[in-house]
Amino acid sequence: MILTPLRVTPDRDIPGPLLTELTALHASNRAFHALGGDFPDPDDIRPEQVAAALAEELAEPGAEVLLARDAGRLVGVAVTLGHHPDPADPDPWIGLLMVDGGLRRRGYGRRLASLVEDRFRAAGRTAVRLAVLDGNTGGLAFWTALGYETVDRRPDLRRGRPCAVLRKPLRTPRRAARVVVSDPEGAVFLFRYDNAEVGVHWAPPGGGLEADESPREGALRELREETGWTDLEPGPLLCTWEHDFTHLSVGPVRQHEHVYLAHGPHREPTGARLAAAHAADGILTWRWWSREELAEAPEPLWPPELARLLDEFDEFDD
Repeated sequence: MILTPLRVTPDRDIPGPLLTELTALHASNRAFHALGGDFPDPDDIRPEQVAAALAEELAEPGAEVLLARDAGRLVGVAVTLGHHPDPADPDPWIGLLMVDGGLRRRGYGRRLASLVEDRFRAAGRTAVRLAVLDGNTGGLAFWTALGYETVDRRPDLRRGRPCAVLRKPLRTPRRAARVVVSDPEGAVFLFRYDNAEVGVHWAPPGGGLEADESPREGALRELREETGWTDLEPGPLLCTWEHDFTHLSVGPVRQHEHVYLAHGPHREPTGARLAAAHAADGILTWRWWSREELAEAPEPLWPPELARLLDEFDEFDD
């Protein structure tokens, strides 16, 4: 799918063939237009009406009409607004996202939404909002499934229709790796973190990968930087997992982690630069955990169910 901005003529007209495509796209979504009331007769949507509606959208400062094509065919359209008229609202908006009615349930809507989010993310925006009309249960389910959450209820500015306002943080994909270090008795070494989004939790040494690092290389570097231990190597892969949190310097991220297992002596971290490294990463303290303590941990663990993962690995390794 390719996403391109709508280009109008010098007279701000939409070229005829494109307007025909846009009209057919709108006409294929009769139920949506019947609910919203944007057209006098949802059974008879005309090119001049579509042209007027899109011109009204483009009249807003910072607005864009984005055309989605797949193999040359117009499959969807999105209308975005860089800044809401309310100066207290810092987020960009998706004013409309519509897919050809004959192509529903083929993933086009999700792909279009993802491309729109990518455009905002590339522009440095950290979240996006939209409004769903009351009664549009399908639309609400669609956006909720994509991670949007209702943050307000209010009439829309243009026609005063009751709406739910939804918001989604725009997370940056981030690759990371960690090493679970296990001592001869089976206890594991964990750091205690405090994060602005997810709160206090415990996790093995590790962090984000550098541009050209493999997960194993990054896990080894992070282990040495955060513990001062230079005599350990990441062993077998324990698991991979994804989770959301707010990184101190990157902002909201969706992090994909490789978690490795290593065996080493029971000892404390060492090194002159550890305090600064731990402060930069939000590390509060550290400790060794027995398997029994892990199973009954009062605070969240990364990765979740770490005790079970280790027990299953031991059974397989035996």
